Amino acid sequence: MKKLRKFLKKRWVIVLFILILLGGVFWRRQAAQKADSALVTAVVEKKDFVKTISSSGKTKADRSVNLTFQTSGKLAWVGVKEGDTVYAYQGIAGLDAREVQKTLEKTLLDYSKQRNDFEQLWRVTYDGKTVHDTVTDTVKRILEKNQWDLEKAVLDVELRSLAVEYATLVTPIGGIVTHIDTPIAGVNIMPTTAVFSVVDPTSLVFEATVDETDVGSLSLGQKATITLDAFPDSSFSGVISYISYTSVLSSGGATVFPVKISFDTGGNIRIGLNGDVSIETDRSEGALTIPTEALREENDEIFVYKKTDGKYAKTKIVTGLKNEDDIIVTEGLAEGDAVVTKGFATISK
Repeated sequence: MKKLRKFLKKRWVIVLFILILLGGVFWRRQAAQKADSALVTAVVEKKDFVKTISSSGKTKADRSVNLTFQTSGKLAWVGVKEGDTVYAYQGIAGLDAREVQKTLEKTLLDYSKQRNDFEQLWRVTYDGKTVHDTVTDTVKRILEKNQWDLEKAVLDVELRSLAVEYATLVTPIGGIVTHIDTPIAGVNIMPTTAVFSVVDPTSLVFEATVDETDVGSLSLGQKATITLDAFPDSSFSGVISYISYTSVLSSGGATVFPVKISFDTGGNIRIGLNGDVSIETDRSEGALTIPTEALREENDEIFVYKKTDGKYAKTKIVTGLKNEDDIIVTEGLAEGDAVVTKGFATISK
């Protein structure tokens, strides 16, 4: 009976040991499966890599003018209305020129009289004699005064002639009339209360600002893609046509540089449309890339965890260009390798 009890006791010990052993194996498998499920990997692949700088801005006309009269006066005629197309050096409005015209005529008469007086004095003074024979200091001063009066009369005529010209408002550029302060003739105006705005629609650009940390990557002619809030399903291709040499402060107080992008408007774009621009600063065809979240850094070394035969090995790499999503790998990995992007804490355990 004692032998039987001893045998059963040993048997239970063996069974308990086997159960503990099986439980440990099961736990390790579960832990391994749980660890694998916490890990996320990505495949190293070759693709066209593009590095961009993004910003926001709005459309504006690169060539625009605000025209005003030189003087106050009565608005005699207005030859355009808002939305009209005008050509360069076209007259678009005019002041009542009757007064300035009469003033010009009076000035011309004054000039003619002054000229006649000058010539008469000259003839009386010299009367066929040489200058050295007749010119005394007094006569010389009289002649100089008359010469100055004559020159002043000439300048008066030129000034009055300019006043007649300035009575007509002329646009120096062709384009579209976008604003008229006083569209009705017959009212008295001042230069500040009669503004005519003209913009050249062929000079439409997209203006944005770029942070000072990115402006060094920009150059004229770089490609850009514009999306406008008014046309969310369309994009417009353009190139950088201007980079400011002077910085400005953004609304948030950051130092930024204005940039202009010329693009094909297609004839439907208006001034002042908000949108975003993506500027291509670098491109590499068929580059070996990995997601940026796969990168690890320790003691000035860049590495990833590469999956090999079900295990994850720390692998040093050499990198190149980087954008918001991907980074180019120049050494350390091959196409098709799998690298960890999430769950690094699980590996360290």
